[in-house]
Amino acid sequence: MSFQALGLAAPLLAAVSRAGFNEATAVQQQAIPAALAGQDLMVSAQTGSGKTAAFMLPALNRLSQQAGKGGRGVQVLVLTPTRELAMQVSQASSELGSQMQGLRVATVVGGMPYGAQLKALSKRVDVLVATPGRLMDHLQSKRVDLSTVHTLILDEADRMLDMGFIDDIKAIVARTPATRQTLLFSATLDGHVAKLAQTMMRDPVQIQISAPKARHAQIEQHVLYADSIEHKIRLLDHMLRDADMDQAIVFTATKRGADQLADTLNEQGFHAQALHGDMNQRQRTRALALLQRGHVKVLVATDVAARGIDVQTISHAINFDLPMQAEDYVHRIGRTGRAGRQGTAITLVEHRDRFKVRRIEQFIGHGIATSEIVGLEPKKTAPSKPKPASHKARRPGFNGKPQSAKPYTGGHAKPARPSTRARSGSGSTERRRAHA
Repeated sequence: MSFQALGLAAPLLAAVSRAGFNEATAVQQQAIPAALAGQDLMVSAQTGSGKTAAFMLPALNRLSQQAGKGGRGVQVLVLTPTRELAMQVSQASSELGSQMQGLRVATVVGGMPYGAQLKALSKRVDVLVATPGRLMDHLQSKRVDLSTVHTLILDEADRMLDMGFIDDIKAIVARTPATRQTLLFSATLDGHVAKLAQTMMRDPVQIQISAPKARHAQIEQHVLYADSIEHKIRLLDHMLRDADMDQAIVFTATKRGADQLADTLNEQGFHAQALHGDMNQRQRTRALALLQRGHVKVLVATDVAARGIDVQTISHAINFDLPMQAEDYVHRIGRTGRAGRQGTAITLVEHRDRFKVRRIEQFIGHGIATSEIVGLEPKKTAPSKPKPASHKARRPGFNGKPQSAKPYTGGHAKPARPSTRARSGSGSTERRRAHA
């Protein structure tokens, strides 16, 4: 379906065309008409599916049809869990609204100087993209007026709740008009997300584009068992020298672990950069810019810091440490295989943690191939896997048959790799406003 068929205003169609988008994605086809009709929405869609445009285009469309009210009143408010995602949404908003005269987009997040934010908030703000913690600071100081908000958007609502922002979200929502339109986007639409929706939405339309167990069609997944941390580092060194690897994101469980591993990789001759919540915004922005420009081959990151990273050249997602929750695995591997590209996800596991692999397999609904690198095999025998209920539907190994311990040697003899919507949980030691 073309964007012209969705009923968007001419300036938005011009911006979409300028950005090179021709056909609307599935989530855009379903969400945009419903949002244009004024309905509240609860939407579950995978990362890389075009969800940002799915909520920003109808919000900007409504904005284009009414004159600015002046002053400091905000008309469109977008809440996101992390700074990186907020910056990404702000950039997308500016691009999609590039043909709208005088559109003002402001970003309010932690880790950035107050001066620039205060200056932006002192003027008219059409679209405000914020993390809940920093926005609450400005609300308590009476620097933001939300009484004019006509569209409230919660992006990755489940993640914000997992990070403990429930009270801030409720306080922020209470400052907006009861007549507003609310668009909620989340990995799942049940549990605590459903309870939140009941308190703040009016007869929302539910749209679910893909089920959690169908989000891995373009990502080739492997588990490699290791005897120790030192063994993991040797395995990682081998994989990062694979000629097929463009760029990699390596996940650690802690901020300190990210720094230490990045230092180790740099000593081994790799261009590596850490990314975690203790870094200020300038450091984090610089790290992402280096990655996007190709100056950094390996980004070593924690779960929260990596949220919202959308770099299409990341060919490999590597779990150096296992995630605390199975849901985080889906989020992590979703950093590769972006926008229809192929990707590879590799998880390094010590034998004592094999039960965590079982949890992940149960969550994603299929087994993960256990592989080995020739010459770096574990001394301990990799545990045999009981056949899961969905064994017949398991993805094939390198030889087209289900495998348990097949050598992984890199190179080109690999099947196609898949895309996933990352649903995240709370699997990091980093919490709340320190990352907002």
